[in-house]
Amino acid sequence: MVAVVQSGITEVTPAAGSAAWARGFAGLYDPFMWVGERAGMRARRKDLLSQARGRTVEIGSGTGLNLQHYPDNLDELVLVEPDAAMRSRLEKRLSRGGRRARLVDAPAERLPFGDRSVDTVVSTLVLCTVDAPDLALQEIARVLRHDGQLLFIEHVRSDSPALAHWRDRLAGPWRRFARGCRCNRATAELIVACGLELQAVSEASWQAMPPIVRPLIDGRARNRNGDG
Repeated sequence: MVAVVQSGITEVTPAAGSAAWARGFAGLYDPFMWVGERAGMRARRKDLLSQARGRTVEIGSGTGLNLQHYPDNLDELVLVEPDAAMRSRLEKRLSRGGRRARLVDAPAERLPFGDRSVDTVVSTLVLCTVDAPDLALQEIARVLRHDGQLLFIEHVRSDSPALAHWRDRLAGPWRRFARGCRCNRATAELIVACGLELQAVSEASWQAMPPIVRPLIDGRARNRNGDG
């Protein structure tokens, strides 16, 4: 998808891409992530998702690496994934694991849920890939109940000038390889700018992974007008 701004309104439209590479990247995704998952990401997912509650919506569910970490007592689990190749692998993982969840084909920028209808939104390594993160975050704020929460693990712009410089230089090639990933975004600032309040945020380096994707933050955010 691409974001087109007209008269101050950001509109999201489909972008051309290689269907063959989409399938190839979906097939390579889990093997590529394997070392990083063993080096701490799996534990990070488990700790974060233990906080999920009520009606939970995960945006950009990918191949389903979060599935095993959700609590069993959720009211509902909805997995949102717009990429057909990823969604196919997600369906297979879901059928093998036996967890009950509903799959939805929708972009993060246009969530098909009512206002204030969701208790928890989960976003792990997603806000770097959406073309209009401002729209995605506004949608998250819209669907969350007043006491709802966004649980996230996301790439952030590096505090190191040297690493930030090289990430900017490599942004184009990396984006093409990683199907839209822009891991040098100021994600924390975007979350706040879109009406959410950061809580319990921690910074980390993604061990065993390429330097371009290492700087991370994880934590929770809530609507500023939330009750809790």
